[in-house]
Amino acid sequence: MKTSIRIGTRGSKLALWQANHVAGQLTAAGLAPEIVIITTKGDVVLDRSLDKIGAKGVFTEELEEGLRTGYVDIAVHSAKDVQSTIPADLELLAFMQRERVNDVVVSFDPNLDLQRPDLVLGTSSTRRKAMLRRFLPHATTAEARGNLQTRLRKLEEGQYHALVLAYAGVHRMEYDGLIRHVLPETQYVPATGQGSVAIECARSLEPALKEELRRILDHPATHVCLAAERAFLRTMEGGCSIPSFALASLSADGQTVQLHGGLISLDGQELIEETHTAAATEAEVLGTRLAESVLARGGRQILDDIRRVRHEA
Repeated sequence: MKTSIRIGTRGSKLALWQANHVAGQLTAAGLAPEIVIITTKGDVVLDRSLDKIGAKGVFTEELEEGLRTGYVDIAVHSAKDVQSTIPADLELLAFMQRERVNDVVVSFDPNLDLQRPDLVLGTSSTRRKAMLRRFLPHATTAEARGNLQTRLRKLEEGQYHALVLAYAGVHRMEYDGLIRHVLPETQYVPATGQGSVAIECARSLEPALKEELRRILDHPATHVCLAAERAFLRTMEGGCSIPSFALASLSADGQTVQLHGGLISLDGQELIEETHTAAATEAEVLGTRLAESVLARGGRQILDDIRRVRHEA
């Protein structure tokens, strides 16, 4: 089994933090990692929102091509950026231990009031925009594409009063001091996989190497939770371009998994959510079952409405 491992990653500071975190674990286990930066469509096209550029694989496609050609051995992604369906020749090898899952409000104003009537919040997430329209209807949302440092520059320039971001990225980049509000995950339910780092590889990668990488990098409890969440997302036939959400939690004894998931309309007026529980061994079945229930209760109509609006636009 070879010991040199080429790690494919995007070039943002946050992506490189994730890649270096992976590299550190591999080094500690006696392997020799090398980080390879690959630019994706999502890094280049910054003048349009994700739903306008075709969000499926927007942050992963070029990395996946590197896996196919053998240019890199593994690719490191934010798990929430990974499309709902993985190409048949690739696989998600591991999910690393999850960081706190919450969305947070970040601002340079230490006294930021979420109830101020002229509040402008920057976000590039379809889910967050919809939830903010529901729970903070007086606020205006504005598009905020780019890496974290670019968004913070726009915030400092006064384009928004605050940004709504995932805690994980803010914390990993050591901007905790700018967090003014932590949004409750029971209300602002996060995106599938939020807070975890996903490791992808080609199915053709040497079996012994795959097993060793899985042993070093995978966090079993997180893996069970993300299996449920991703089955939900896959059944919804959506990615980061639709306002769906899912958060799974594992019982203390590791025997059962609970999944809270749903869908919200773009204007925030319609919200369908449910919580189901199953044995941990049935995590994917649980995700599929919950999604089918949400779709049957009106979710399918919400998705049809979203597709119609975007087609007309």
